[in-house]
Amino acid sequence: MRRQRGYSLIEVIVAFALLALAMTLLLGSLSGAARQVSLADGYGRAALHAQSLLAVAGVEAPLRAGRQQGEWEQGRYQWSLQVSPYMEPRQQQARLWLLDLQVRWGESAQEQLRWRTLRLRANAPLEATP
Repeated sequence: MRRQRGYSLIEVIVAFALLALAMTLLLGSLSGAARQVSLADGYGRAALHAQSLLAVAGVEAPLRAGRQQGEWEQGRYQWSLQVSPYMEPRQQQARLWLLDLQVRWGESAQEQLRWRTLRLRANAPLEATP
């Protein structure tokens, strides 16, 4: 009597277990990659909105000390802009404004960005520094 060649039940079970492990690792990698793409999209969109806001700050209307808030994309991104005088060392009066912009688009600490920049005050005296 001839014996048939083939795979035993144990070999088939081991093969399926290895396949399941490989699929789990692959799906985990794809899930992590999708999360990273989503986070990068959030960062990119927040940066574009922030650049637009900072580009017009002080151009459309004069800057004034205080806090302004708003949102973009029907509330997906919330922003807060704090404007305050900036005192340089060895200066008697503030010639610059400090603009502190924060943008949030989620609850986690990863879903927020902050920009700080200085702008010259419109009627600040310009002095020659030694």
